[in-house]
Amino acid sequence: MELRRRLRLLSVTIAATPLVLVGCTADRLPGAKQAHAAPPQLTVTPGDQSRDVPISAEVGTAVKGGKITAVRLTDDKGAQVPAEPREDGSSWVPMRPLQNSRTYTAEVTATGDKGRTTTQKTTFTTMAKSTRTAVTSVLNFTADQTYGTAMPVVVTFDPAIPKEARADVQRRLFVKTDPPQPGTWSWLADGQQVEYRAPDFWKPGTKISVRSALEGLPIGKDAIGDADRSASSKIGRQVSLDIDNASKQMSVYEDGKLLRKVPVSLGKPSTPTSSGNMVIMEKFEYTTFNTMGDPNGGYIVDVEDAQRLTNGGEFIHAAPWSEGDQGNINVSHGCTNVSNANADWLMRITQVGDLVTVKGTEVTLDQGNGWTAWNVGWDEFAKGSALPVPAGLKPTVSATPHPGVVAGGSAPAPARSNSGG
Repeated sequence: MELRRRLRLLSVTIAATPLVLVGCTADRLPGAKQAHAAPPQLTVTPGDQSRDVPISAEVGTAVKGGKITAVRLTDDKGAQVPAEPREDGSSWVPMRPLQNSRTYTAEVTATGDKGRTTTQKTTFTTMAKSTRTAVTSVLNFTADQTYGTAMPVVVTFDPAIPKEARADVQRRLFVKTDPPQPGTWSWLADGQQVEYRAPDFWKPGTKISVRSALEGLPIGKDAIGDADRSASSKIGRQVSLDIDNASKQMSVYEDGKLLRKVPVSLGKPSTPTSSGNMVIMEKFEYTTFNTMGDPNGGYIVDVEDAQRLTNGGEFIHAAPWSEGDQGNINVSHGCTNVSNANADWLMRITQVGDLVTVKGTEVTLDQGNGWTAWNVGWDEFAKGSALPVPAGLKPTVSATPHPGVVAGGSAPAPARSNSGG
């Protein structure tokens, strides 16, 4: 009797065991429901069926749970419009302005971590040709040139860009460098000029491509951008000029090595030369200085081998009439006078974009009087950006610093002229 009872209990235990195992592995059986990865969430702008879209529009792409893997933008004739992504992936920028009163379709695909995809289309129509006032912009960076290592990328505006519109304008200014040397834009306080540079001087051989993509961009309430401009050039050898008022000498360096000392005569006390860090802006084999309209002017003179340093008319140039004074006393109207022979030699050595440092004179350089991107330190320069500047962008600390100390002023720029002196 007891034996039969034990056998029955054993058979119940054995029969019950598979039920426990089945309960632990039910999610692995055929036909069982399995969890699937959700497809990425995708938002594309402009919104579908949007109208009156500016021709500066970009294809905005916001994605959660994946990344953008394809963007195709076509016009109303089916032609593809080339576009490239911003570095932060926030949008795709057409490589040329869109056309007025045209319809475009953007098809965007995002792919999640598990391979699931989401594709979204948006169709929008651009605005008719604007009647707003066009802001005149000038890109002071020319294609197929060789510039000095201190060359900033400069864009000037007329009228000035109001403070509340500067971030939108800055987002449409693009700079690419090869090898990469990231930098930032910095605005003058009056909004008439914005300059771009990296924390350090450009490396010789760097290729720089610039695009000022402002055509059709709404600027404030009443204005619009005038044009889309692009240029690519390279950086040449490193040349710098240090001018010391105390010694009346110019020291000319190439790659940090002293090439020559040149006697100079600077501005006399009534018309002093500015102290600060300037950049060679233009070079003329022959030009005419006309100061008849200036308060302290009154002459017209032809000069040779002139190199502009400021908007206000400070040049380095040949001055045979002051050769006896060069290296001794200051007699000019603000320019740096050198001999004919030295002026000719300098023209063959220097490049637009070379750094020129003047020290020890009666006045300091006004910020914006020329290309003054190096007339302030990096931290001060970066404060002028209308957009956040990556915290990691800092100058390289070198045991052998570049000739020319970075320091400077912060006053508004005087009007550009060819006064000379």
